Amino acid sequence: MRYADMPPYAPTLMESTRAIGYSIEAAIADIIDNSVAATAGKIDIDFFPIGHSYISILDDGHGMSEEELIIAMQYGSRSPLDERAENDLGRYGLGMKTASLSQCRILTVISKKDGKVSGAQWNLNHIRQAESWSLIVLEEDEIVGFPNWEKLNGYDTGTLVVWQDLDKFGIGENDIAAAFTRKMDIIRDHLSLVFHRYLSGEPGLKKIDIRMNELSIIPQDPFLIKKSTQLMDEETIVVRGEKVKVKPYILPHTSKLTKKELSALGGKEGLRKQQGFYVYRNKRLLIWGTWFRLMRQGDLSKLARVQVDIPNSLDDLWTLDIKKSTATPPEEVRKNLSVVIEKISEGSKRTWTYRGKKEVNDRVVHVWNRLTTRDGSIVYEVNGDHPMIDALVEEYPGIRPKIELLLKQIAMSLPLNSLYIDLTNDEKLSNESEAKSSEIIGVLKQVVAPYPVGDIRTAMINTLIQTEPFSAFTDEINEAIQRGDFND
Repeated sequence: MRYADMPPYAPTLMESTRAIGYSIEAAIADIIDNSVAATAGKIDIDFFPIGHSYISILDDGHGMSEEELIIAMQYGSRSPLDERAENDLGRYGLGMKTASLSQCRILTVISKKDGKVSGAQWNLNHIRQAESWSLIVLEEDEIVGFPNWEKLNGYDTGTLVVWQDLDKFGIGENDIAAAFTRKMDIIRDHLSLVFHRYLSGEPGLKKIDIRMNELSIIPQDPFLIKKSTQLMDEETIVVRGEKVKVKPYILPHTSKLTKKELSALGGKEGLRKQQGFYVYRNKRLLIWGTWFRLMRQGDLSKLARVQVDIPNSLDDLWTLDIKKSTATPPEEVRKNLSVVIEKISEGSKRTWTYRGKKEVNDRVVHVWNRLTTRDGSIVYEVNGDHPMIDALVEEYPGIRPKIELLLKQIAMSLPLNSLYIDLTNDEKLSNESEAKSSEIIGVLKQVVAPYPVGDIRTAMINTLIQTEPFSAFTDEINEAIQRGDFND
C-alpha cells in the first residue's frame, strides 16, 4: 500500500460533496456512464447485504493503467469545457467520486489494461484520521481480496468499482437486507428506463447487457414505439451548428394497453405525471416527465411524450448539473419546442375524443355531435341526421317525432360527471370494447334489409359506410360486398 500525491485540497471537501443529493439509483447510473464511455458490452452489478455489505459494478470496458486510474480518482479530473467523444456520458470529472462517496465511505476502483491490474481507494475514515488528502494505491496482493476480483481477472480488460462501509444506505432502516431488496427493485426500474436505448441495442448503439445479481435488466421503452403513433416526422433544430432532434409520440389510450404495458408506462397515476419531454444526452435519458413550463400537465395531454436528443457539445446551453438529473433547454430550442407542443397536444386530445376509433377522414358522420353555444359552453347531442335514423323513419313513417324526443332525453341524461371521473382515472369502460367486424356487418345487413337488392341497397351501404360505427370497418365491409354478403 502506498499513497499518491494529490492536489492540496482540504479533506473536508470530500465529506461536503457527499451531500450533493444523489439517490442510490442515480449514483449507480453515474458509474454505468463511465462503463458506457469505456465501450463496455457487459456490466454486472452485485449487491451483498449480509455481514460486510458491499455493492460492486464490474464492466468489460477498455480499462485504465495505474496512471490513468490515479488521474480518474482525482476530483475535477476533466474540465467541463473539454471536448468529449460522442459516446462520453461524463461532464465534470466528478461523477464517479461524488456518486460513489454519496453512498459509501470506502470507494475502491480496480482496473485491468494491457495485462496489468491497478487499484486505488478513497477511504474517508483514513482521510479523517490522517487529516490529509491521500489516495491509497493498492498493491497487487491487496487487490486479490476484493469482491468480484476473480471476474475482472477473467476479462482481457475491464474495471471494477466497489462500495464498502455503506453508511448512508442504512439510515432509517431497521432491516438492512430488506432495504437492499426494496432498493434493488427501484434501481432496476431506473436503469431499465435511463439506459433503455443501450439495453435494446438501438441502431447505431452498441448493445449493453446490464445485470443485477446475475439477472439481466429488461429495457423499458417509455414511448411504447410499436403501439404508439408518431404524430410528425423527426424535427431537427440546429443550435450553434449542432443538431437537436425532436420526435413526438402519442401513446395508445389506456383501454388499448395490457396491464404489463400500463405498468411499464408508469401506471394510471404515473401516466399523467410522466407526460412531457424525454431528454437524452448521447442516447442516455437525463430528464423526463416535464414540459419545461411550456405548457401545463393535464389529463388530455397525458398520452403525449416527446423524445429530444441532444449532443454533449451543448451541455453548457442546457445547464446540465453534476448529477445529470436536471437540464433546461436554451431559448433557441424552446421556441421550436413550442411549435411541437401545439401539434402533440392536439393529437393527444384526439386520442381521448375518439377513443379506439379509426378516423377515416373529416367527412365521417358521427353518432354524437359536439357543439359550442354562444356563451362558450359545450353541448353534446345525438346526431338526429344520422343515416340510420333516416333509414328507420323510411321503414316506419311517422316515427321521427318519437325518435327525436328519445334522442333528446338521451343527450340530456348523459352522465358527464361520472364519465369525467372514470376517464380521468383511466378506467377502462366496458362499452368501449372494440366491436368485431362480423357484428358490425350483421348490424349493417339489418339496416339495409328493407331496401331492394341492387343500386338502391348499394347506395344505402355507401352512405352508411361513411358513418359511425361502420366507418371504422370500411375494409371489412368492402370485402363483404365483394363476397355478395348483402345480396340476400
